[in-house]
Amino acid sequence: MTDLDSRTPGALADAERWTAHNYHPLPVVIADAEGAWVTDVDGKRYLDFLAGYSALNFGHRHPGLIAAAHAQLDRLTLTSRAFVHDQFATFCHSLAQLCGKDLVLPMNTGAEAVETGIKVARKWGYQVKGVPDGQAEIVVAAGNFHGRTTTIISFSTDPEARNDFGPYTPGFTIVPYGDLDALTAAVGPNTVAVLLEPIQGEAGVLVPPTGYFAGVRTLCTAQNVLLIADEIQSGLGRTGKTFAIEHEGVVPDMYLLGKALGGGIVPVSAVAADRAILGVLKPGEHGSTFGGNPLACAVGTEVVRLLETGEFQQRSADLGTRLHTQLNALIGHGIDAVRGRGLWAGVDIDPARLSGRQAVERLADRGILAKDTHGSTIRLAPPLVVTPEEIDHAVAQLAAIL
Repeated sequence: MTDLDSRTPGALADAERWTAHNYHPLPVVIADAEGAWVTDVDGKRYLDFLAGYSALNFGHRHPGLIAAAHAQLDRLTLTSRAFVHDQFATFCHSLAQLCGKDLVLPMNTGAEAVETGIKVARKWGYQVKGVPDGQAEIVVAAGNFHGRTTTIISFSTDPEARNDFGPYTPGFTIVPYGDLDALTAAVGPNTVAVLLEPIQGEAGVLVPPTGYFAGVRTLCTAQNVLLIADEIQSGLGRTGKTFAIEHEGVVPDMYLLGKALGGGIVPVSAVAADRAILGVLKPGEHGSTFGGNPLACAVGTEVVRLLETGEFQQRSADLGTRLHTQLNALIGHGIDAVRGRGLWAGVDIDPARLSGRQAVERLADRGILAKDTHGSTIRLAPPLVVTPEEIDHAVAQLAAIL
């Protein structure tokens, strides 16, 4: 029990009573938010150091994004893809240019983007590469998190995500993350794609060895295999560059995007690739009622506009250096290790002191919201609008609970 357990008991009880227990949230009931701060129903303010798993890269209620949403709400919200609306081409064109790709396929959630990437890679494998029907293989990494649909959890190595949800979808080979030799050995004539996170977020913000993705890129090119980068959490400014894979100087064949693409307002995801890849889809083969809807496109276009200036990428790089410098200074003082890039950090708490859950509960008591994962690891991912002073404050509270 923490001090939090005495607050907002009615709202917390109702949440427990009326919802399936697929999450284990901290006992905080948020009612209002702006920038990097949220306020609960009792008026207590918290510094948000999770940012909706990167869905809130631009902070809560960013004025430009809210204005774009309001303007679109007054005009048109949904048409379905049975018709073309006046925001669609603008969004797809601007996002394609940001990614350096020919085409964009808008969807809603990150899992939908991953499912789309899987379907496109398989169809490309059959129609372009010439893989025998039904034999396509995709190589993935252990410790991955790409979503929770039935197909996606089929290649998860997380027992909580996978157990008791079989039978599982075949067609995936799992290799250790960051092990180029193992990946090379797994690629065969029927391999159509390698699907990887440039940084594994759910696994604890794991950064692969230097040169890993350069090697993966060389391998995929030589073997005529698609390199698919899941940038749903790591992309759109989070690591100090538009895409985390840029740190390796690598361009994938396909980007999977989501979370921050919706500006913290609506779910927006997308797949970006060249025409030779996404062009394999024909009408009726894949779609989504809400994918690419007018409201989503209006918000997504403004997100791209914010990223085009480079301001948020630079903020993440500069403030990320500040964050990691201070966190690294705590190693040996209650912290065992720190990983990450930009404004994204995985922090291993000394398990003799605190579990990850205990750490985030005590941080919440001190007005800092973060998330634990895998035992004694916590993840820190503040909005990119966070200030230097707010970073200093958050790390000071982490030091205090240790």
